[in-house]
Amino acid sequence: MNQRDMLAAVQKKSGVALKDVKAVIEAFFETVTKTSKKEPVRTTLGTFVVAKRAARMGRNPQTGEAIKIAASKKFRFRPSKSTKEAVM
Repeated sequence: MNQRDMLAAVQKKSGVALKDVKAVIEAFFETVTKTSKKEPVRTTLGTFVVAKRAARMGRNPQTGEAIKIAASKKFRFRPSKSTKEAVM
């Protein structure tokens, strides 16, 4: 499902104008993106969080040479228990 399909499905289920549905969903994603930089965002669907990845050693798959991989941040989603149960 892409964004257009999701907007259409929400619009059909809610009966709200497509323009308004798009504005709400875009505001939701913008809020999650900005807030998750500072703190985890918890919803009934799950938790959106920025996790830190430590620096580590890796290998170049072509040469086998050891390389250092720098520390980084990763955006993660941890589904809630009810979401896991519904999907799995």
